Amino acid sequence: MKRFALIGAAGYIAPRHMKAIKDTGNYLIAAYDPYDGVGIMDSNFPDADFFTEFERFDRHIDKLRRNGEPIDFISICSPNYLHDAHIRFGLKNGCDVICEKPLVLNPWNLDALQEIEKETGKKVYTILQLRLHPSIIALREKVLSNPDKIHDVDLTYITSRGKWYHHSWKGDSSKSGGIATNIGVHFFDMLTWVFGDVQENIVHEHSSDTARGFLQLERARVNWMLSIDYNQVPDDVKKQGKRTYRTLQIEGEEIEFSDGFTELHTRSYDEIIKGNGFGLEECRKAIDIVSSMRNK
Repeated sequence: MKRFALIGAAGYIAPRHMKAIKDTGNYLIAAYDPYDGVGIMDSNFPDADFFTEFERFDRHIDKLRRNGEPIDFISICSPNYLHDAHIRFGLKNGCDVICEKPLVLNPWNLDALQEIEKETGKKVYTILQLRLHPSIIALREKVLSNPDKIHDVDLTYITSRGKWYHHSWKGDSSKSGGIATNIGVHFFDMLTWVFGDVQENIVHEHSSDTARGFLQLERARVNWMLSIDYNQVPDDVKKQGKRTYRTLQIEGEEIEFSDGFTELHTRSYDEIIKGNGFGLEECRKAIDIVSSMRNK
């Protein structure tokens, strides 16, 4: 059984991490979040220690280590711009780290973290769950079976958000990285994993609620659009009472990958604990892409 600590227990994605820790037969020892609305912990680890002040959480982690009860993994679900600092905290406390995407906002942050990995002997892993999705794995195998073919790909992802979004850290591009980073980084990772390296990266729009552009990859021409604007959801989808629309088309043929997401964090944890997780270098291409988009 591995001993976990969690940074960012109150956010949207934290429950998937708690469930993954529990479903893989491990235990959450301590959690930290400045916001104390973390009743979700009762469904998973009601006995875990909880802190709303980072200094006290830091002291507790250090005390456990000194008492011979060290934390094995620190899971990070904090705001994007804090990931780098929290990863450093985990490594320097002798823990392996599992961090939500985007792992960091800029590629040079990866270089520094690789140095700390070498210094500490500990590893950083990220969640790239689309690489574990059966439909995406099958697509990659199909593409690689005919590596000379250049595919025409269209990706659209609209996940509606209310007015609160722009008043939170997510609406501040210096903290979230903007739309392409915050809601798109794992799609760009998936696209390069399936279709190869970037040859051209053109951004047509990158506003506070919508981003769109074109990627020329080794084996694909990709037109992509990402948005949090409900008005962009197709009418037939709205009539179904839905606020999210996701489509990936190859030569006009739909690739269905909407289902099966809920268990992919648990799959990710299982692989990480076995030593097979995705590390710093695996996420570099996607971080390069979104960083370039932000600076164009």
